[in-house]
Amino acid sequence: MKKYIIIGNGVAGTTAGENIRNIDKEGNIKIISDEGLPFYSRIRLNEYIAGELKEEDLVIRKDSWYEDKNIELILNTRIVDANPEEKTIVTENGQVLSFDKLLIATGSHSFIPPIKGSDKTGVFALRNIDDGANILKYAKDIDDVVVIGGGLLGLEVANALRKTGKKINVVEFFSRLLPRQLDEGGANRLQGIMEKLGLSFRLDAKTSEIAGNERVEEVLLESGEKLPAQMVIISAGVRHNLELAEMLGLNGGRGIAVNEKLETNVPDIFAAGDVAECNEMMYGIWPASTEQGKAAGINMADGEFIYNGTAMANTLKVVGVDVASVGKIDDDENFEAKIVSDEKVYKKIVFDNNKIIGCIMLGDKKGFNKITKAVAEKIDLAGLKQAILSPDFDYNKIL
Repeated sequence: MKKYIIIGNGVAGTTAGENIRNIDKEGNIKIISDEGLPFYSRIRLNEYIAGELKEEDLVIRKDSWYEDKNIELILNTRIVDANPEEKTIVTENGQVLSFDKLLIATGSHSFIPPIKGSDKTGVFALRNIDDGANILKYAKDIDDVVVIGGGLLGLEVANALRKTGKKINVVEFFSRLLPRQLDEGGANRLQGIMEKLGLSFRLDAKTSEIAGNERVEEVLLESGEKLPAQMVIISAGVRHNLELAEMLGLNGGRGIAVNEKLETNVPDIFAAGDVAECNEMMYGIWPASTEQGKAAGINMADGEFIYNGTAMANTLKVVGVDVASVGKIDDDENFEAKIVSDEKVYKKIVFDNNKIIGCIMLGDKKGFNKITKAVAEKIDLAGLKQAILSPDFDYNKIL
């Protein structure tokens, strides 16, 4: 009977465990996590902070799921050592576990830039349920919040805290919100919607100091402006959890280098999810982690699955507005683009030689999945270009 160990119980690790079990009905599968919850939805933590969901509502896989799959879930356990030659790992309580196949799906952690005062009480980052619980608790007794970072997570947290009655200022280093997902037109439209709801923004701005005695009292910008704050949320990206990779001697740059089967340079050790570097590409999105987890699980169980990458697509709701983006947003206007814009909707499709290479949909994401597939499969749409953004366009014509 084969022994499988998966480190990390996010979407990549959990999907891998499920796919191992689909092939190997008898193998011993252990999923180990340093967190205290079974697989839960990190992308809904903003709803938890807003008071719209309880902790138990975040859980995607209940205990019964692991029992039905005969998967042993080991929580609140950190791995402190590993030996690739002996095929063993060591937990912080000294337990030695052996494996035939090992998956590293350890994800990432929040990056805190070297801002003066970032160690003060009242400064938080959001990456997991513990972060969410700490933010929720501290926010009860404060009024003014500064969110440093106008990316996806920053805006979600800002809106969640707005819903609880807080006054929110968002500080963004770039000249527009969601700089990776929206061009200037889309970002301006979204900013206008959020400002009407009461959020304030400082763009092209850099934080020089988080000021106060022991607790946060205000945020100082390099422009000289002072923003009132009893709480600061830093949303400045992530860094990948590579400690275990270093113990195991795994190759990589920003992450753990894997091939199309999600195999590392060490035999019988795989990596998937945020921590995996596929063809020098780091994804960091849920669909990619799901697909990588599937590939890793199937290949660990001696099946066959080739991972060919994932289209860089993001879909979310910000202040109740659908925002979807895939591929090149072409903010520099180097390609042909079709744009439709009004008070409620902003849509942009970017073409290169009659093939869609990027798309933005704000306010209405109808057809986005079809367009994402067209981007991934490089489908020639010469006969549809003129009509593709018309109100009655049938997106089934794309495929």
